[in-house]
Amino acid sequence: MTNQFETSQHMQDGAVTPAMNHGGHELFDVHEVLNTTVGALNQSMILRPFVKDPELLDILDRQYRFMLDEYNITVECFKTGKDPSHPTQRYQMQAKSDFVYGMKEKAPSKPIQSTTEISDEIISGFLLGSLKAGATGKAGAALEICNPVVRRVVADSIPNCIEMAYELAIYQNKHHYYQVPQLQTQDMQMLLNSFAPSQGQPGMPKNIQ
Repeated sequence: MTNQFETSQHMQDGAVTPAMNHGGHELFDVHEVLNTTVGALNQSMILRPFVKDPELLDILDRQYRFMLDEYNITVECFKTGKDPSHPTQRYQMQAKSDFVYGMKEKAPSKPIQSTTEISDEIISGFLLGSLKAGATGKAGAALEICNPVVRRVVADSIPNCIEMAYELAIYQNKHHYYQVPQLQTQDMQMLLNSFAPSQGQPGMPKNIQ
C-alpha cells in the first residue's frame, strides 16, 4: 500500500522515476511482446537441427542473432525506462527482392504425423508466422506505451520484423512454398488507376450557410 501511495504521489508531483514511467495497459502489452519474442527465439532454436538447406540455416542464424539483440535492449529499457546500451539496429536482408508470380500445382498441405516429416518449407513457414505475429503485436503495443524510450524502441523494431518476414517470404517463394497469384492485366490496371492525386492547395472547406 505504501509503494502504491508513493507512486501515486510521485505522479501527482510530476516526479515519476524512469523505471516507474509505465501505464498498466503498457505493462501488459510489452509483456506480451516480450513473451512472443521469447517464443520465436525458442522456436528457432528447436527447429534449427531440422534445417537442411544452408541458405535457410543462414537466414535463421542471422535473424536469431538480430532478434536476440533487439530483445535484450527492449528488456533493458523496459526495466530502467532509460535509453538502452545501444540504439535499435536496422536489419538488412541479403536476398534480392524478386518475386516469382503465378501458381504451380503442388500437393495439398496437411498436418505431419512425425518429426521426420519436418521440412524446410514447414520451418520457414513457422519462422515467417512468428515474425508476422511479432510485427502485429508490436504495432498494437507501441500505440499504448506511455514511456517515450520504450515506445521508440518497440516502434523502431517493427520495420525489422517486416524486413525479416519479407526475406523469408522471398525464400519461400523461390522454392515454390509460397506462391503469389496475380490478377489479369486488365483487372490489375483498373485497380492501379482507381485513385488519382489531389489537385490544388489543401485547405479547409468554406462554411456552408
